[in-house]
Amino acid sequence: MGRELRRLLIAPERIAALTGVGQELPWLALEPQEGHYLERVLRFRPGDRLALVDGVGQLWTAVLEPERRLRLEQAPEAPLQRQAPITPLLELAMAIPKREADLVWRMATELGADRLQPLLAERGAPGERCPLERWRGIVREATEQCERLWHPQLDSPCEAGAWLGRPAPGIALLATTRRDALPLCSQRLRRLADGANDRDLAAGIRLAIGPEGGWSPDEEQRAEAAGWHPVSLGESILRTATAAVGGVALLADWRALRSASCRRPSP
Repeated sequence: MGRELRRLLIAPERIAALTGVGQELPWLALEPQEGHYLERVLRFRPGDRLALVDGVGQLWTAVLEPERRLRLEQAPEAPLQRQAPITPLLELAMAIPKREADLVWRMATELGADRLQPLLAERGAPGERCPLERWRGIVREATEQCERLWHPQLDSPCEAGAWLGRPAPGIALLATTRRDALPLCSQRLRRLADGANDRDLAAGIRLAIGPEGGWSPDEEQRAEAAGWHPVSLGESILRTATAAVGGVALLADWRALRSASCRRPSP
């Protein structure tokens, strides 16, 4: 594709709706915020090229036309790039901190998290806010900026005890502190993954990060009864945002190494 193009995330159903419209190369009408972003933020002009991604693994190139329209350079059913989802999926659940949630969702997206779950913990910050639409906008921008083809799903906030108490499919890791003989997150993950079957790995890897006051005893008991494995992120007592970003980085690194070893030809 030559020089990398700036990317714009478009909902997959909008691109799918262009299929079979009777045009050799169809055009897409931009929504007001998309037109503002291209023209006012990126300073695009008619004739400039960009990449469109649908957030589910597909990419097209397009040309900006007058009247805030994009002319696709490939047919909707024949994207320039297709990428299968990276497996296993990674999910970050985090007790909402008083500050820095925006930063965590952005960094987790850049690091490769596939699902994001805000939690309302018993010992969470008083007066915590959940500006869900703003958070989703941040995840969208991070997806475009870091050139991902898959857009993470950011779910609505849930009460932590109830969410952790559901059956935990796949490998579920509960980051906690101040308990004796806690295994390190990276060690526990490798051990569990080595013994997991394909079905468990297909269900994904989940990491839950508690509030800075720690999980309550009830939250920990409900989580462990549901199949969560308590782990440590190291000797230091970390702030929620630090623990979340560090934990996602560990999971992403493990997945990248696993993927590389699976692609390596046998001797």
